[in-house]
Order: sequence, then C-alpha cells, then structure tokens
Amino acid sequence: MAEKHTLMLNNSILYRCSSKFCTKELEKYDLNVTPLLTLIAIHENEGIGMQELAKTGSYDKGTVTKVIQKLEEQGYVRIEENPENRREKKLYTTEKLRLIIGDIYMKRQEWWEKLTRGMSNEEIETFERLSEKVAVNARNYAEEMPSGIRIFGLQKLTLLDFPGTTGATVFVGGCNLRCPFCHNRDLVFLNENAVPIPEEDVMDYLEKRKNLLDGVCVSGGEPLLQAGLEDFFRKVKDLGYRTKLDTNGILHEKLKDLVEKGLVDYVAMDVKNCLAKYGETSGIPDFSVDSVKKSIAYLKEGHVDYEFRTTVVKEFHTEEDMEEIGKLLEGAKAYYLQKFRDHGSCIREGLHAPEDEELDKYLRIVQKYIPNAGLR
Repeated sequence: MAEKHTLMLNNSILYRCSSKFCTKELEKYDLNVTPLLTLIAIHENEGIGMQELAKTGSYDKGTVTKVIQKLEEQGYVRIEENPENRREKKLYTTEKLRLIIGDIYMKRQEWWEKLTRGMSNEEIETFERLSEKVAVNARNYAEEMPSGIRIFGLQKLTLLDFPGTTGATVFVGGCNLRCPFCHNRDLVFLNENAVPIPEEDVMDYLEKRKNLLDGVCVSGGEPLLQAGLEDFFRKVKDLGYRTKLDTNGILHEKLKDLVEKGLVDYVAMDVKNCLAKYGETSGIPDFSVDSVKKSIAYLKEGHVDYEFRTTVVKEFHTEEDMEEIGKLLEGAKAYYLQKFRDHGSCIREGLHAPEDEELDKYLRIVQKYIPNAGLR
C-alpha cells in the first residue's frame, strides 16, 4: 500500500526526529526536546511563572512540574517564590545554563538548517507562516470545548432510511468497528483533512424543509461516539421531526440514555453475525459481545420502535450462522437481511454478495424465530 503522509503523522515524525537529534547532539548536557524548549523560554523570559510557561508550550501542569524539577536537579534552573502570590513560583536560569546556552542555540539553528535543506527562502517563509497558524489553531482548540456533531454527509431526501417516513439522513464520522464489508470506509478511517459540513448549515436546511420532511436519521460511522449527539437530537426534535438512530449497539448505556430521554423515535441496530463470529465480522479480533447482547435485549423489551438488520456477505455468513442469529433475535419485532453490495469504497476488497437463492434460504432459516423477518 502506498504510504500516505498526513499532518498528524508528519508532526509525529518531526517530533521524534527532533528528539533523536537533541538526544545525540546535547547528550553531554543530558537534555532533550521539551527540556531544551523549556530552558530557552525561561532564558528569554527570566522570572516567568509556571502557569505562563505551561501556556507558552501548551503543556499540562504535571508535565511542566516534572520538567522543572529535573532541570532544577541538574542545576540549570532555580525556583523562587513570588512575593505577590505565594502559590506561584517564578523561574530563573543559573550560571550553569548561561555557560552552555550559546551552544544550545547553535544546535537549534543547526537542526533548522537540516529541516529546511533544499527549500527556497519563499518556501521557508510560507512554511513558518502556515506552521504558526496551525499552532495557534491547536492552542485555541486546547482552550475550547468542542460542541456539536461532526457531519460529513447529508442525504437531503430519503424514502428508505427511515421506515414509513420521508426524511433526510445525516452521516457522521468515526467508528469503533472495522467491518471489512463496510462501504463507508471514508467515515470509518476519517481523513484528518476531511471537511465537515457545519451543523448550522444542516439545521438551516432542516428548518426550511420541516413542512416537507418528517424525519431525520443519523447514521455513520457510529453516531453514539459523537459527544454532541444528544444536543443535535434535541434541536431536531424542537423542529418537529421524528428521529432515527443507526447504531452497532456497542455503546449500550448511551443508546439507553437517548431512548429514555425521549430523543430517539426509531433505532436500527446492525447485528453483524452470530456472536461466535463477531470478532471476525466486525474487524476487531478480540471483540467482546457483552454490550451487543445488552442492546439487543434492551430493544426487544420495546422501549422504542426498532429493527435489527444484517448485511449478508458470502465470505462471512453461513446457514449455521443464520440459525444462531435467529435464536439470538428470537421474538424481535423486525429483522432484515440486506444483500451486500460492493460500491468500490469498502474497507476490504474482494468480497461478494450471496446468490439470491442463498439469501432466500437464509431468510427462511431466520423466519423460524422471527416470522416477520424480511429482505431489504
């Protein structure tokens, strides 16, 4: 597979290589990247407080405390109380550091030259400018609490996703499974440069269509991973829409919470396979089925309108599996077998749909336990 570099990966490479360079070049001083940057910050801002120092490098309090303790033990830094605020410590460099600070700056400059080798002055200036913007955004994010849900697709009209309802479907990113046959690969392995659709734009669309549409389905990915899902459903309900949740059922407590708060009118839960083959079918070898069993039992109790469904793949499902699934879901209100279709965007290539005769046979098997089971 061709290597694909992304911003997060490149930043990780840059940090690790910087660490290797510092470890080698500053070995005689027993310094690495974070201590080095900390010393430079103190040297250039004598008397800086611990809190301000942490903010400068976006360090957490524990990290700064450990680094400063080590630098004090090495004799590079001294700590003094702030007479105006006894809870705050002020930091100063020592004579020992001042004897080597020139070498530290030279090594930092040498590393910069290695990093920018072969780049023009214009490229270097552009790189510095964009890096600064990215760092500012990262620092601002660390001081904010993200809100809303991350939407990466909107089907503006669907007659299929929400049974008996004319609706729209919202697709969110991220999933806790890696089902080989999943056709939403881009939502499971969400690219870091994927551009989300602003939640406000989706809400504006729903506001304008609330007399034409009846329901909103949230699919994915796995929607229950979204921290802002509850608030989103509240907003949708406030517009008068019925709501549907597509889920794999793993986050049982979150599913139960949304249902009991009256925020979900219909739940469609994917049942990947019989319990014995859940790990293989979900792409998670050591998968625990406890939460799946809890969600199935909860939905069967009738707390909300629901359906179970299984995407049938030739390589993963057999008659014996269908027998076990039928027993697992026995008495369920609704269960559907969905024929796998390869749209060219699956997580794994080379999978196949079952023959129609095979699918009909599977249906007859599960109907012994769920009489109104059907094909979709």
